[in-house]
Amino acid sequence: MLLDNENLFSDDQAVTVTAVSEDIIDLGATGTVVGASGALKRDIGPGEPINVLVQVTEDFVGLTNMQVELQKSTDEAFTSPVVVQSSQVIVLADLLAGKRFNIYWIPHDTDERYIRLRYVVTGTATAGKVTAGVVLGHDTNIPFPK
Repeated sequence: MLLDNENLFSDDQAVTVTAVSEDIIDLGATGTVVGASGALKRDIGPGEPINVLVQVTEDFVGLTNMQVELQKSTDEAFTSPVVVQSSQVIVLADLLAGKRFNIYWIPHDTDERYIRLRYVVTGTATAGKVTAGVVLGHDTNIPFPK
């Protein structure tokens, strides 16, 4: 799996309580066509899937479970974030190094300038790390939903 530093949300980020990814992805401002009254609309979800990898890199200890949300926002501070996709809830017994969450690609309606991940934790972890980012493709051994 190839990861690009410019497209990472988290790089071995410790997650012990509910937190957002240490990095966001800025998709840039949309332009305005000459003579148009407003900027072009954006939605990066349609078309060829933009793959996302969310993987546990260190076993979690102490929490009950965790879920990952992909959020979008019009501003970099995420003052009003909108969840565009959520993973399944993963219980502690399955939060082992190598576990991947089921956010496989960026969905339709991802139409704002900024995107990030939010790690929703139940309980308090004493250990556990995650790496996440946009990737070119997934390994073939990932079970995709039908």
